[in-house]
Amino acid sequence: MINTESSNNSTNIAHICGEVIDGLVLNHKTYGEAFYTFTVGIRRNSGYEDQIIVMASERILHCLQLDPGSCIEIRGQVRTYNEDVCGHNRLNIVVFARDIEVLQTAFDPVNDIRLEGFLCKKPLSRTSPLGRKICDLMLAVNRMYNKSDYIPCIAWGRNAVYSATLDVGDRIAVSGRLQSRQYKKRQEDGQVLIKTAYEVSVLQLETFEEDML
Repeated sequence: MINTESSNNSTNIAHICGEVIDGLVLNHKTYGEAFYTFTVGIRRNSGYEDQIIVMASERILHCLQLDPGSCIEIRGQVRTYNEDVCGHNRLNIVVFARDIEVLQTAFDPVNDIRLEGFLCKKPLSRTSPLGRKICDLMLAVNRMYNKSDYIPCIAWGRNAVYSATLDVGDRIAVSGRLQSRQYKKRQEDGQVLIKTAYEVSVLQLETFEEDML
C-alpha cells in the first residue's frame, strides 16, 4: 500500500482545487491508521471534468466536513500502487493529500502537477486519428525508503516529438495536469466495459544533462 512518510519532496508536487463528488471510502489501514479515498471533480476550460481520486489519512480528515459538492483545495503528491483485481494487476493513481482546506468562497479550478524522475520505459510515439503527435511516457519518481511511484504521462505536439527522442534512464522534469479519460475495453466474452485511465498531461518538459545526475 501507499507509504505514509512525511516528506517535502520537491520532485513530486500536486496542487488541486475542485468539488467533492462522492463520500469517503475506507481504502486500507497501516499501523492502525486508516486511509480513505474520495473523488474530486476539476473542470477544464473546455468544460470537461477530470475526476481525480484523492487519498487521505484519518488524521487529516477527522476535523473536516467533506460532503458532495464541497469545494476543497488539496496539496500533496501523485502516488501509485498496484492492486490485484480478479487476477489482473491494476495500477492505481491518486493524489495523496498532505493538506486539505475546505473553501468557503468561489474559486478557480486548479490542477497543477510537477514531477521530476527517470524514464523507466521506452517512450511510445503515435499519432491521433486527427493527425496530432502523441507520446506516452512512464516516469519513475523516487520517494523515501527506496520506493518509487511509476506515473504515466502523455505529451502532445512538439513535446511529443521531442519525447520520442528520449531513452530509458533519462532524467526529466514535467509540469501539467492529472487527467482522467474514459475508454472502452472489449472482454473475452465480447462484453464491452467502460474504464477510466489516469495520466499526467504534459504542458512543459525539461531534460537534465548527464553531468547533473
